[in-house]
Amino acid sequence: MTDPIDVSASRLVIDLDALTRNWQALAGMVRPAECAGVVKADAYGLGATRVAQSLAHAGCRRFFVANPDGAAALRTVLDDAARVYVLNGLIAATGDLAAHNLVPVLNDLGQVVRWADAARRLERRLGAVLHIDTGMARLGLPPAETARLAASPELLAPLDLHFVMSHLSCASEPEEAENHRQLKLFRHAMRSFPGASASLANSSGIFLGEAWHHDLVRPGYAVYGGNPTPSGANPMEPVIRLKARIIQVREVPAGTRVGYSGTYTTKRATRLATLPVGYADGYPRALGNLAHAFIGDRAVPVVGHISMDLMTLDIGGLPEARAHVGTWVDLIRGRTMLDDLAGRAGTIGYELLTSLGARYARQWLGGTCG
Repeated sequence: MTDPIDVSASRLVIDLDALTRNWQALAGMVRPAECAGVVKADAYGLGATRVAQSLAHAGCRRFFVANPDGAAALRTVLDDAARVYVLNGLIAATGDLAAHNLVPVLNDLGQVVRWADAARRLERRLGAVLHIDTGMARLGLPPAETARLAASPELLAPLDLHFVMSHLSCASEPEEAENHRQLKLFRHAMRSFPGASASLANSSGIFLGEAWHHDLVRPGYAVYGGNPTPSGANPMEPVIRLKARIIQVREVPAGTRVGYSGTYTTKRATRLATLPVGYADGYPRALGNLAHAFIGDRAVPVVGHISMDLMTLDIGGLPEARAHVGTWVDLIRGRTMLDDLAGRAGTIGYELLTSLGARYARQWLGGTCG
């Protein structure tokens, strides 16, 4: 594909075809359960409208965002048959959600009452998702509110209940007993809502097995190429490639201190390359002296502290013809590098992925608008 941007110094390449294949692979794993697409945080930083259009063309009909503003943007590119769910619930006026055909995830009894009142005012049934807390202590009805709602089914009568959901807290740790405890609690809670569809599994939850799939799964990170099985090999295709051009090369003698506080000192005469990427772009400061980048098939170390806008590589092991001003350097590529870098930085791939900044020129490969 011809590169449409020749002047950018840093670029985030997003392979929408690989992303779509990841979703299709997950959807195939869980059939006959349905597979949704989680596109919150602007599709994990990759562009929610483009991602949602590609997933919709592949057959995805249910999309999850965190807040109403993100949901309203999706409504401009998805047809009316697509369901758009707002995970954070009724944090906007009920009339706005109804007007945009958005479905809130109701996270407490007060939200259930408010949404039911809106349905009565509008004289039509409104779609809803009921969130039961089974152990996150974050969002969702606690057990006492779940019991009250089960004892008062008239509270849900004005609503079209799409499904009941909960969220797993330890799905990426398959041996963790909490996964079975939450499954048991969720099944128990579902008895209070006979006939309702159920949704429990996130990306990692899908890999716990069929018992966690229920009627609908909600993958996010795995769709974007992150590893949903951290204890094993990544089964997903890589979706992103982060790269930057070398903007300066200098030859330095042994004993040269590099970067703020001089945390790296060259052990020999070498060449240093500077890239226009720093922690303001979401490349963690903690990766200074810990990470590697790639020039072609050669790994080169990141040396010195990561600055706000810049980082430095030791390229002394490469001939000048392979590494010079203008050479593209890969900072993230392949199946493992995103999660590996996050681990070195003391965080998770989710945080690293969603932190990649707005200064990168985005280049989308493949995909479709349907």
